[in-house]
Amino acid sequence: MAAERISEGEAVVMEVLWRESPLTAAEVAERVEPERAWSERTVKTMLSRLVAKGALSFDEEGRRYLYRPAVSREDYVGGESRRLVDRLFGGRAAPLVAQLAESGELTSDDIVEIEALLKELRK
Repeated sequence: MAAERISEGEAVVMEVLWRESPLTAAEVAERVEPERAWSERTVKTMLSRLVAKGALSFDEEGRRYLYRPAVSREDYVGGESRRLVDRLFGGRAAPLVAQLAESGELTSDDIVEIEALLKELRK
């Protein structure tokens, strides 16, 4: 994973490319949620930043650039999750789950999934 963090806006661009790549800047701009109303120029700026951070790579095809992720979504999510738990919960996952439970954020489906994960981990 890139040493530098990916911003929220940059993560939107990454999600597009994780779903489908390689893409040109114009194709990425077309696939970003319409409510963001980002111009192609804005998307190109984010693509450049992501390349500089090492999160994207590109191939030149004539006059156009085709962008693709240089980091998997799984690696990105794993790193961000670890940073969140480290920063807010001293590196422990249990307080995170407790916080979600106390605030009423866990659904019945969430609880079933957590129980299944714990059962699998105990094997």
